[in-house]
Amino acid sequence: MRHSVILTLCLGSAVLLSACEQNTDADVAEALKSVNVIDESNLNELMLTSADPVEAVNYFRKTMIDNPDRTDIKRGLAMSLIRAKRPTEAVQAWELVVAADDSTPEDKVGLADAQIRSGEWKSAEITLDSIPPTYETYRRYRLEAMVADSNKEWDKADSFYETALGLTTTPSGVLNNWGYSKLSRGAYPDAEKLFTEAVTYDSSLFTAKNNLVLARGAQRKYDLPVVEMSQIERAQLLHTLALSAIKQGDVATGKGLLREAIDSHPQHFEAAVRSLRALEANVVN
Repeated sequence: MRHSVILTLCLGSAVLLSACEQNTDADVAEALKSVNVIDESNLNELMLTSADPVEAVNYFRKTMIDNPDRTDIKRGLAMSLIRAKRPTEAVQAWELVVAADDSTPEDKVGLADAQIRSGEWKSAEITLDSIPPTYETYRRYRLEAMVADSNKEWDKADSFYETALGLTTTPSGVLNNWGYSKLSRGAYPDAEKLFTEAVTYDSSLFTAKNNLVLARGAQRKYDLPVVEMSQIERAQLLHTLALSAIKQGDVATGKGLLREAIDSHPQHFEAAVRSLRALEANVVN
């Protein structure tokens, strides 16, 4: 009888131990699964922000082979292709994302952005029109403004740019775009004002500084604006201003600005030297 009780206890302990081991294995597997998801999420984020764009494209393409139904992986590929400056491929990738059941309005914004980068302006307009009007974001309205610009719908463009400005805390980019829109219309004073404001928000935005000089040059304002600039930037802006003066027939002023650009540059300024030589040779001939 005593042996029977001991045997029962042993068997019970064995079953309990086995159950504990099974539960432990299941818990460990579940824990590892959670860790893997966290690690993968971190890796995906790293690939989208810090990794080499080509490396990121390869990573997401490879991951898609094992996870063909995961929208987040498709989205990662589309975003990586944009970073890699391959917009045509990005359009195809975004189309797959947009077709997914769990896609979002922001995915359509991503598709429209890729279409614009690929020069598919009409397709971008169709894509943006398919987004619900209640989805209001800075990025969406910035693209809407660019499409309106391409159609020369100036009133709509101005309205979209203004709306976009109200939806961002970093407005330098949209101010620069809006200024370029005004520049292309010949509204030079308005363009100058917008470029100046863009530089005020971001003094490192050289594109806006260069556009500002173009807007001033178009008004025959041949002095540099009072904005923060490095010595190299000063030389480059003087070069731009010189070319603007020459284009408008103010050749003597252009020559003087070219010489000033060459003297201002801390190294040899080959582009300005070539421009000056070509100008002098043309004058001699």
